[in-house]
Amino acid sequence: MVAGPSGASAEDGGDGPSPPPESDAALGRRAQILATEHWGLLAARSTAQGEVLTRITIYLTLVSAVLVTIGLLGQATQFRAWFAGAALSLLGFLGVVGLMTQTRVFNVSEEDLMYVLAMNRLRGAYVDLDPTVQRYFLAAIADDLRGSQQTYSFFRRRSFTHLFGSSAVFIAVVNACVLGPFAGGCLALAGAATGYAVSFGVLVGLAYIAGCLAYGYWIYRSTWRNHRPLRRWSDAA
Repeated sequence: MVAGPSGASAEDGGDGPSPPPESDAALGRRAQILATEHWGLLAARSTAQGEVLTRITIYLTLVSAVLVTIGLLGQATQFRAWFAGAALSLLGFLGVVGLMTQTRVFNVSEEDLMYVLAMNRLRGAYVDLDPTVQRYFLAAIADDLRGSQQTYSFFRRRSFTHLFGSSAVFIAVVNACVLGPFAGGCLALAGAATGYAVSFGVLVGLAYIAGCLAYGYWIYRSTWRNHRPLRRWSDAA
């Protein structure tokens, strides 16, 4: 709602004079401010993605090192004596590091959506400055759910393959393969039969994957419950 000098707005039917058009200098200054904010968001998004990829690489390196160590311990002890305790200790350590990595992956996924919505909003501000540039944007100018989907995937709607191949699901599967043997090994060390221990380990792994999927979906829905779009897809179309 734009108010005139007399305080009456156009929507109120005021007869006050229309505000003078902004000068080229004012528009240029606004575009410069928006571009600076845009570059800042791009840098923050790139930093977050690089950090989480480094964290995943470190974790996978630890998993490989621990598996090699367990194999060497098994050869040295003939899988007797203190081998079980040492192997479970290493798997427990991996489980803790894996949970930390999984948590960071979830956080970065939420942050990435935040950056995408912020840049969509800035893109909408560019269109407000010059409506003719909208036809050149493949990414959306709306900062709602449909706008985020357009920015993440220009040519087709996101599908199950995007979720299945995501870093969050990948790390969840790796963690399940660590936590499952750890839980089954603890049960076997406590005296349970091998079949029960294996079944328990498989159930723990599957339950962990299901829990990660449910938690990730809860984060996603919570984000949209808390976000208030400035421009909706229907308005920008």
